[in-house]
Amino acid sequence: MAASVISSQRTTALRPAFEVMAAALGLPPLVAPVALDDGTTLMGPWPHGAVHVRLPAMCSHVVMTAQGDQKTSWRSGAARFCTRLNPHGVMLIPEGHPGVWQVFGAQTAFHVYLPDARLQAVAGETGLARVELADCTCAADRVASRILAMLSASLRVGDAIERLFVERAIDLLCAQLIRVHASTRVQPERWRTRGLADWQLTRVTDYMRGHLDQSIGLRDLAAVVGLSRFHFCTAFRLAAGRTPREFLTELRIGRARQLLEQRAMPIIEVAFAVGYQSASAFSATFRRCVGTTPREFRRGIGNGRSQGFSP
Repeated sequence: MAASVISSQRTTALRPAFEVMAAALGLPPLVAPVALDDGTTLMGPWPHGAVHVRLPAMCSHVVMTAQGDQKTSWRSGAARFCTRLNPHGVMLIPEGHPGVWQVFGAQTAFHVYLPDARLQAVAGETGLARVELADCTCAADRVASRILAMLSASLRVGDAIERLFVERAIDLLCAQLIRVHASTRVQPERWRTRGLADWQLTRVTDYMRGHLDQSIGLRDLAAVVGLSRFHFCTAFRLAAGRTPREFLTELRIGRARQLLEQRAMPIIEVAFAVGYQSASAFSATFRRCVGTTPREFRRGIGNGRSQGFSP
């Protein structure tokens, strides 16, 4: 049976994290759940009293941080943890890990329910075939705790900019979990290290060029060639020598250079035409890639000077 089918069947048999945690805590969170891409969910703040409950295996990774100074423990198989809550501590219950959870007093927690597919997609961008996370209770992790604090302050996702901020913060959280809390990191097997076929790479890059003025996500690009986001990231990097985001940025900046040289559009319209939602974001990326701002680049063209970066 294909690995993807086995994974799908295993995930289907697991319990939804919100359902499990709501039953365990017995109280609703103060703010309604926030649903994000790929089924990621933010929960909190969630005040509750003492807890002593056996949690079944859940169909997403549960990442928590809490306010308080209570003793807390987690037992899952041979893994046993007992510590005290602290402002820089992170609790992690990996997908599919049942266990006994105990909190010896009141606390207010913030939860992120992270689907494994999203974690593996971030792992795939680094060339890993798969990562597995380890159980932990209040492990000191200042980076993850700060990301969680930012997310807890962004629970009312409004416009597109706010949503973009939250989605990128989730990806940063995934990267930090892989860096610090991975129990295993599986390198790609030989049969999985093949990049995209030539026709697939052409189809993806043509899609990029045809949609430079729009928001383009990894899921959109993967769908063009019928791959999962996880497999697409690895295959594209092997075929193109850089990540999809790096390649897309090169295309955007290359097109921006052409438009700036034509001198027909105001700079803000050039930014919109190549997919940036603000002049500041466009200028920062352009400067990083070209070594000068769009305004300076256009002024240099007018003076007959040619400037760095060849897309």
